[in-house]
Amino acid sequence: MRGSESFGELTPGTPPAPASARDAGGAESAALLLVVGPSGSGKSTVARLLADRLGRPYRDADDFHPPANRAKMAAGEPLTDADRRPWLNAIAAWMDQEIAARQPAVVTCSVLKRVYRDQLLRGRPRVRLVYLHGSRELIRSRLAARQGHFFPAALLDSQFADLQEPEPDEHPCVVEIDQPPEAIVAAIVSLLRVDTAPDHPATGAAAARTAPTEEPHMPPRATGDATGEQWQLRHGGQSAVVVQLGGALRHYEVDGRQLLDGFTADARITGGRGQLLVPWPNRVGGGRYHFEGQDLQLPLTEPERHNAIHGLLRWTPWQLLARSDDGVRAGTTLFPQPGYPFHLEVFAEYKLGPEGLEVTVTATNVGDTAAPYGVGQHPYLTVGTGRVDTALLTVPARHRLCTDEQGLPTGQEPVEGGAYDFRTARPIGDQQLDTAFAGLDRDAAGRAVVRLAHPSGRHGIDLWLGEGTRYVQVYTGDTLPEPERRRRGVAVEAMSCPADAFRSGTDLTTLEPGGSHVLRWGLSPWGTSG
Repeated sequence: MRGSESFGELTPGTPPAPASARDAGGAESAALLLVVGPSGSGKSTVARLLADRLGRPYRDADDFHPPANRAKMAAGEPLTDADRRPWLNAIAAWMDQEIAARQPAVVTCSVLKRVYRDQLLRGRPRVRLVYLHGSRELIRSRLAARQGHFFPAALLDSQFADLQEPEPDEHPCVVEIDQPPEAIVAAIVSLLRVDTAPDHPATGAAAARTAPTEEPHMPPRATGDATGEQWQLRHGGQSAVVVQLGGALRHYEVDGRQLLDGFTADARITGGRGQLLVPWPNRVGGGRYHFEGQDLQLPLTEPERHNAIHGLLRWTPWQLLARSDDGVRAGTTLFPQPGYPFHLEVFAEYKLGPEGLEVTVTATNVGDTAAPYGVGQHPYLTVGTGRVDTALLTVPARHRLCTDEQGLPTGQEPVEGGAYDFRTARPIGDQQLDTAFAGLDRDAAGRAVVRLAHPSGRHGIDLWLGEGTRYVQVYTGDTLPEPERRRRGVAVEAMSCPADAFRSGTDLTTLEPGGSHVLRWGLSPWGTSG
């Protein structure tokens, strides 16, 4: 949904086309990428890898410097605006040549001042800005270690004196440099939705591995007292907010219509709202499990039921790794600890596009032993009915999991003809749901679609379950500790495994050293608000 586009009505039960189908051959795929940042930020390394990944020509702006400029910098003298003018003109002429030939390419350039970037970006809408951001201390250490380059470390202070961070109206893709170059390239490719060369996939275990980033020295971002930094995404009439605490999804709206029963920036997260559930979703009975010869005990975070619930990363600060107008990539490290002596790096990427919000959660085992793993996420959907009783629910599942008083599975039963049969849309009524569904029916794209619709049938929200999703938990919030929050929204939780998988082994993922798991789900609004 770009510009004035809006969501039209869709046939109930029919999800929108996936982004890959709708964006193929689009403007982003053909865009010329301008990679900018101070000397020492890794522009050349990243741009070469990026050009190789995309199968595009690459040029380094240093190649356009006249000999006099190179000699001046080698002598430790900063360039003046008069020195830079012919250099920028030469780069701009080359960019125009590539654009005229409809040849997407990659070029690097420091262009630290806004006026320099304007010279390269103004009148060239098919150029996308990629800004490599790092702290002064990190860049200083890189310059000091670099040998044989004409730009000496002594000029660092002049660089930062000139540096003007890209403004929102420049629509930059901002990537933190304190991570491996492969991870930086993967983030750029994903957030900008550019097509990769056939023999260079944009994802994978190697691309996912990153080191923790330092606290960014970016322009101030909104900060909530209870949930940390607030990372906002926008695309047309869509707006979403991801928070630093747990990398949780706080807010999602379209054209002013709230589609999540979320939380405010200064409120504590309750009921698991929008939270990432890593390295297991739902419950582990007694918190005790056996894995590869070890008897392990997790903290009992649901003491009233004597369970460990919803993983270990909900209350961990996540770090911003990359961002664009409509995308955010955040990550954290799960270090070995009592009850879970395994070492994972975990990343969550949120992207807005024409059909809604797409979420990808990737975990990589960076330890030297295999690790048990499961994942889920816990958004609450709303269609503006106040209470969920009159909302129409569709769940394309053939079975539901029966549970005991601890909320742990005891078996499966078919839903056909019973109270849990939501394969055809019907009102939730007064039914209380805290139910896991299995046997999901999927479309040709491999997606199962859970739909919550307004009683009028004119608008609603689809939650689609893609790669790595085997189960979905539906919860009407009847047991929430705050009575005023009960039955205001429907939690629809994408899960890779059922509750108690650490003990039962049911659909539990074993991550071998170096192995990765991907969970992909999304939200697709449909209809009108009339």
